[in-house]
This record gives sequence, structure tokens and C-alpha cells, in this order.
Amino acid sequence: MILHKSFEIGKEGHLTIDGLDAEALASRFGTPAMFISEDAVRDMCRMYQAAFSKYFGGASAPVYAGKALCFKRLYTVMAEENMLADCVSSGEIATANAAGFPMKNVFFHGNNKTDYDLGYAVEQGVGHIVVDGVEELLSLDKIAADHGVCQKILLRITPGIDPHTHKKIITGNVDSKFGSAIETGDAERIVRLALSLENVCLEGLHCHVGSQIFDIAPFRDAADIMLRFIADMKEKAGLNTKILNLGGGFGVRYTEDDPEIDYAENVRLLGVEIDKMCEQLNLTKPDIHMEPGRSIVAAAGATLYRCGSVKEIKGFRNYVSIDGGMTDNPRYTLYQSQYTVLNASKAAAPADFECTLAGRCCESGDLLAENIKIARPERGDIIAVLVTGAYNYSMASNYNKVARPPIVMISGGKPYLAVRRETAEDMMALDV
Repeated sequence: MILHKSFEIGKEGHLTIDGLDAEALASRFGTPAMFISEDAVRDMCRMYQAAFSKYFGGASAPVYAGKALCFKRLYTVMAEENMLADCVSSGEIATANAAGFPMKNVFFHGNNKTDYDLGYAVEQGVGHIVVDGVEELLSLDKIAADHGVCQKILLRITPGIDPHTHKKIITGNVDSKFGSAIETGDAERIVRLALSLENVCLEGLHCHVGSQIFDIAPFRDAADIMLRFIADMKEKAGLNTKILNLGGGFGVRYTEDDPEIDYAENVRLLGVEIDKMCEQLNLTKPDIHMEPGRSIVAAAGATLYRCGSVKEIKGFRNYVSIDGGMTDNPRYTLYQSQYTVLNASKAAAPADFECTLAGRCCESGDLLAENIKIARPERGDIIAVLVTGAYNYSMASNYNKVARPPIVMISGGKPYLAVRRETAEDMMALDV
């Protein structure tokens, strides 16, 4: 096993994904291409559901964060696994809806929902809208009135926590574009306003402290702060909190240097803390939601590329160029995110060639990894980047008019196309 159970070295010395030879997969589906283990995704959904039921109780449930990876077939899988879903745009809602995902099980997020977004969500019957600010709340109240409904909502609250992760993926500190801060009094003001409106039904509160977090402490701190705020608002404003959503953010093992996470144990520890706080505060425990996205799909995915050239610059570095890059995986460019990379064609050979993995774009910053060691490649070898199920395809672009890759799902050892490869005609379809 390499990092996660989906990745192994096969009899031919090649990388295998869910037991399938990477060379054969690349030959059949072309490169670059993303491969997702449907079985691994389903296993993670079931693990979270069992842990939530056991340690949180009530109607507590995991909410899949679709911003990590969003396409129709995946929402079909989520519906079959009885997951709830977190959508952050009208496009994500439309994708889930097209897949037959129940709109009543959708939570609609976003820090700047337009009136169109809000109207679309109400019309589609989205279960809960997570309101980010006062202007949005007032607009939604009017839109709901126009549609003759009382829209269920959560309020996004900023607890004021720094989880010590990358500064670009921190979301729970006071200085944030998201939510209303407890520390400034804005959270109390928006709670009181929501309770005064006739066309929204305030069912609970939401917070999110950041992403790629390996420590349970920030989640426990967030739970403590939010539960104290819930108790305070119950006493001061008569708030009856049915749902507390603690957001997502559990980290994923991208390299051997990353720690392994026992997600079920994290849920257990968090459940213990929530039960303790509710007892101290004499508070009826709300249903607990969290929003795993990365931790459900990241380790289920791998991207296969074909090596085009190996450029050795003596005294400097070696470049291995591939037929993808920042267009299908911008995370290294954005965050210097580390990945496990290997020569899938020579996975059993010694990884003794130090290099930089370079993309095909006309951009010096188009890199996927630096100072890594892989088996020495040659033109035509298949290069694999592991753990690419999250924030790769969903962040892909057409920079340099490079087409986005296909997504191939693997279920029960059988691959099938879930998203076809983009074509030049697709990219020009909106040109007039």
C-alpha cells in the first residue's frame, strides 16, 4: 500500500489503482486523466455516518462539501449513501439537482449569494440556506415572501479561532470575509434580526475554522465557543437551536510526512466534548452536522500524466514535463501543496532521480512538485500524482486553452467514464 489502500505496486512493477494497472488505464482513457475509487468514496461516507450516529446521536449527519469535487455521478453516489450535501453556488445546486439529489438535503453556502442565487435556491426547494450576513438575510426574507415560503436557515458565525493551517485556507478567525463574528457583537445582532423576520425560520448556527487540519483541538474549541454562544442566545433572545454545524476541515494524508487521521476517533472525541459542554451549560444538545469534503474524496483519487521530456540542467535542477499541470491541479501554485509523485511505469524501481515536476503551460510557476525523487523517467512513461480527488478537478481551468481531463470512476474493479474529456469545441461553445 502507498499512503492509502487504493494505491499499490502490481506484479508488472506498475502502480495500480484499486487493483487496475495504471499503464493500462492510461492507454485506455488517455492522459491526463483523473481516476476516482467509487468504493473508497462510499467507504468514507459510511464511516462518517456510523460515527455520527454513534457519537453525536439524534439526527446528526455528515454533509458532503461538494466544492471539493462536483460532478453529477458523484451526487448520485451521495444520494445512494443517504448523505446530505453542502453547495456553494447555483452551479453546484444545479449539478446536484440534475443528478437527482434531494434538494431538501442541501445546505446552500457562500459569502456573497446574489439575489438570483437566493431565488434559485428557494425555487428549487433547497432545505437550508446558510446566511452569511445582514444584507443577505434581508434580501432572502423578501425573496422568501415573494415565493410564499418560510425558508429554513442557519447563520454563519465566526468563532474567532486560528487553526494554524495555511493562511489562505483559514476561515474561522475574526478577520474573515465569512460570517458574523461573536467577538464584535455582530453575531448577536444578526441572530436577533433573523428571529424578528417573518419569512425565514432560524433553525441553527454554522461555523467553519479552516481546512487541512490534523489536530482535533480547533474543532473542540469551536464547539465550546459555539455552544456557549447558543446558550447565551437562548437566554438573551430565546433562540432554539436545532442544528449546530461545525463545518469541515479534517486533513488528508498527501505524503508520508503527514500524520494518519482516525476520523471516527476524532468524531468520538468531539462528541465527548459536546456532551460535556451541553451538560455544563444545561443545554439540550442540537443535532450536530459537519462538512467533510476533502477527507471523503481526496484519497480516492489519482491523476495520471504522460511524461513528455526530461530536461537536465547541470548545476541547477532536472525538469520532468508532463501533459497536464496547473490547469488540472493548481494547488501547488496556490498553496505549495505537497503531493506523493511516482513514475507509475516504474513504480517498483528505486526512486533516485531528483526532479521538479513541470506542467505544460506557458508559465514558469506551472509546477506540481519540486525536489522530489522518482524512478528516472523517459518520454512516454506514466507519471502519477496521488491523492488528487479533492480541489483538483473542481479548481481546474482552461488557461492556455488547455482542455480539462476526464474523470474515470472505478467500482468493484471496473472503470467507467463519469466525466468525458473536454474538447476544443467545448471550450469554444460560448464564443459568439
